[in-house]
Amino acid sequence: MKKSLEYTGIVVMGPNFDKGDGLIPAVVQDDQTGEVLMLAYMNEEAWLKTLATGKAHYWSRSRQSLWLKGETSGHIQLVSEVRLDCDEDTILLKVKQVGEAACHTGYRSCFYRKWADGDFVTVGEAVFDPKEVYR
Repeated sequence: MKKSLEYTGIVVMGPNFDKGDGLIPAVVQDDQTGEVLMLAYMNEEAWLKTLATGKAHYWSRSRQSLWLKGETSGHIQLVSEVRLDCDEDTILLKVKQVGEAACHTGYRSCFYRKWADGDFVTVGEAVFDPKEVYR
């Protein structure tokens, strides 16, 4: 993708998907608290769907497909702000997390493990059981 893209007739600056394999990281933060909820990847299709809908879309590297965050669980992410880093190859999404969990394991944040005393410990509790949600 070039440094600018044509989107709904308006030329805007956009991420550079030409680097690497066409995927760029998207850091996702709670728009009120600043808590980092997750890191995901976007391709150009996910980027455009996110802009068009106001809901976070990502590229699943494991499934090799586009996915709307929360499509199955109902824990969608409404995008309130989008930022692009200086190299135009990383996106920061500030979101309103609908539902209590951003992580598919049922935790609020994907970063629910903390290094302490030589090992990782779980911080907080899961807010849903993934076996029930993702049958």
